[in-house]
Amino acid sequence: MPLDRNTSLSAEPLLKSGGPFTDAEYTSEFGHKELNDAKILVIGAGGLGCEILKDLAFSGFKDIECIDMDTIELTNLNRQFLFREKDVGKPKAVIATNFVRGVVPGIRIAAHYAKIQDFDADFYRQFTMIVCGLDNIEARRWINKTVVDIALQYEQYIPLVDGGTEGFQGSVKLIIPTITACFECYMKLVPKQTTYPLCTLASTPRLPEHCIEWAHQLEWPRLYPDIPFDTDIPDHITKMFELSLKRAHQYGIEGVTKAKTLGVVKNIIPAIASTNAIVAASCCNEAFKFITSCNPNMTDTMYYNGEIGVVLASDKYDRLPDCPVCGGNVKEITLGGE
Repeated sequence: MPLDRNTSLSAEPLLKSGGPFTDAEYTSEFGHKELNDAKILVIGAGGLGCEILKDLAFSGFKDIECIDMDTIELTNLNRQFLFREKDVGKPKAVIATNFVRGVVPGIRIAAHYAKIQDFDADFYRQFTMIVCGLDNIEARRWINKTVVDIALQYEQYIPLVDGGTEGFQGSVKLIIPTITACFECYMKLVPKQTTYPLCTLASTPRLPEHCIEWAHQLEWPRLYPDIPFDTDIPDHITKMFELSLKRAHQYGIEGVTKAKTLGVVKNIIPAIASTNAIVAASCCNEAFKFITSCNPNMTDTMYYNGEIGVVLASDKYDRLPDCPVCGGNVKEITLGGE
């Protein structure tokens, strides 16, 4: 239900005095002005994105936009709390922003049912900060390169807060383009996806995953050589499941389901609502501190591990001089021919 209009969502208790490490020049008036003027872009309206949108709105941010290309599925409802059963099949970004607008009076919030790649640099340049709740590496790399390119070309520095979860673990990165390590600098730390030998897939499958990867790597390219497989197209997922199930039946293998097929081809790890809540809260805390200057931001990266208790750690990761996105090294390449 909507909040009573007399209920205060003021950030005054947090802004009226700086923290112990705040600059001496800090004033609550400055913090309020920056908070009111900030325009925040949230990328992703799934499990993490729903939490981020809620936290930003309740933290006092008044101008928010959200991009997401997915639609709501029934299986989302156990953790993506801005959606209801009647919303299944509708765009996540639209429903999520409508929900927030209904409970936070006066907020300016807009939705974009699209891919992040559909927008050019001018679109992203209008934002004060970008907060990401993405579920794949390639999208993170794309938006990271975009904000770094904007910094290099226009000398406009749009901070990027990147949240990620994996089961009971999660992380938050604060990226200031060309100043701190960018996402590409972290790529050597990203674990490689599990792969299976092609000979096993082709001749002796033993697991449901073997059947799915056979359909993914071998059968799809053979049947549809001119159609690249796209995990975001429902019809492609359905066909992939049917191919995988047929393969499993041939070898007497059980356990191939549509959900498992989607999980294997997208490398999906089960999402846990409490992890999403903790990581989203940290993302929005960093956004609030950065925008208002009420307290210093974390050094660089926060890691959360809920498997061995409530363990939080913060580390600094230096920029890589040879980073292909933000590195400053120039390489001379000689091409053959005239």
